[in-house]
Amino acid sequence: MSRFESVPNFSEGRDAGKVEAIAAEARAVPSVAVLDVELNADHHRSVISLAGEGPPLLEATFRMVRRAVATIDLNSHHGEHPRMGAADVVPFIPLGTATMAEAVQLAERLAERVWTELHVPVYLYGAAARRAERSDLAVVRKGEFEGIRDAIASDPSRLPDYGEARLHPTAGAVAIGARPVLIAYNAYLSTPDVAVAKKIAHTVRARDGGLAEVKALGFEIRERGRAQVSMNLTDYRRTPVHRALEAVRREAERYGVHVEESEIVGLVPEDALYDAAEFYLQLNRFERTQVLERRVRETDPGAAPNPRSIADQSLTGFAAQLAARTPTPGGGSASAAAGAFGAALGEMVVAYSNPAAAPVDELVAAAKELATVRAALIAGIDTDSASYEAVRAARRARKEAPEGDPAALGAFEAALRRSAAVPLETARAAGRAIALLERIRPRVKPSIASDHVTALALLRAAREGAAANVAINLEELERLGWAAPELRSALAEIPRQGD
Repeated sequence: MSRFESVPNFSEGRDAGKVEAIAAEARAVPSVAVLDVELNADHHRSVISLAGEGPPLLEATFRMVRRAVATIDLNSHHGEHPRMGAADVVPFIPLGTATMAEAVQLAERLAERVWTELHVPVYLYGAAARRAERSDLAVVRKGEFEGIRDAIASDPSRLPDYGEARLHPTAGAVAIGARPVLIAYNAYLSTPDVAVAKKIAHTVRARDGGLAEVKALGFEIRERGRAQVSMNLTDYRRTPVHRALEAVRREAERYGVHVEESEIVGLVPEDALYDAAEFYLQLNRFERTQVLERRVRETDPGAAPNPRSIADQSLTGFAAQLAARTPTPGGGSASAAAGAFGAALGEMVVAYSNPAAAPVDELVAAAKELATVRAALIAGIDTDSASYEAVRAARRARKEAPEGDPAALGAFEAALRRSAAVPLETARAAGRAIALLERIRPRVKPSIASDHVTALALLRAAREGAAANVAINLEELERLGWAAPELRSALAEIPRQGD
């Protein structure tokens, strides 16, 4: 299943207890990881980064918004940062093989829940925007809570995408959207004069003719006695961090000040930092593969987890992770990998057996089907590990919850069922490929018969290993009294699938 990051911003940056209560809502959702929590008292704002698969991430963000609506009152909220809602903005960011279209669907589903269950109007922004001008968050938030509250009933341009022409009396409205990875980057000037920061922000931001994909504002940070140029780099590949910093430095010199220091708010892609290192160190012919930790992650089972997909690692790295004394990746991921190799080898057999001058329709169709199976099995490598990690998280939550807690029990049962369903799909995919390769056996060239045998052996191993994973999860479900006749029936069919 596709994975996403979400970085909700909340209009609370001074009460750490309130912010932690919001973050705790996400931590309670199995298979969702809270990656970072940032508070800023001057901005009176917090930024919480979390990641997970679509459905649980959607649930986590909804719970966070619900908590914010219940505890934050914008009528008594004042800070440097523009805001229009208690939960001010909730973006979904696709990771790995996830698509922006999937992120937009998450945004729309969350928007519908926020309005129907919490009665907070929602504006869709970014890639989810339904009006062209609302792709820009600044346009959506123009006027802030007070301005939107006063204009929403009379100005058609302020009508929300979900909800009525009125703001929630204390929680305002929320912008929910989809976007690529964004870097929140701030530069502190050697002056408290906010007018200088605002002039620099005007020069460097994209909408005023500055740097591509840069949004910037000038703030006074009273706590530090400094002015700040606050930037969002919405595409760090077009304008990297170091280029943004150098532009601010050049402009600061015009006003007789300099950049004292800078900061990154929340998380940042490591490649953005490597870009900056290459620039300032003037590195020539540098390859990212020279980075020690990157190489170690691929070979050392005791190293920090690799943030990339398991399927994207080298064979050495994947084998090392399988060998490590860790629950994941395990047999389910290995089964999916074996099946992917079998399907790929089957594609090669078909390619060499199909005459280029007069392609056989059956073999053309076989190649397409094997390619589809291969893609599904590669995705299954990560999905299987993620599903079992969800079981472990739900099991822990169940132990920590009150005895018989229905929510904890339900989450655990759902995770177990999911952990059985994932290898079931692996086994079925392998079975389809086996049936296909058996069907074309008469057309296989004798010179590559051994490759045909190897492909079938790998696919049968995938089917058998995946079936074992279905069985072990099914046994736990039944032992706990959760009947799963559909899984039991499907498991009984697996040994015959494809043969």
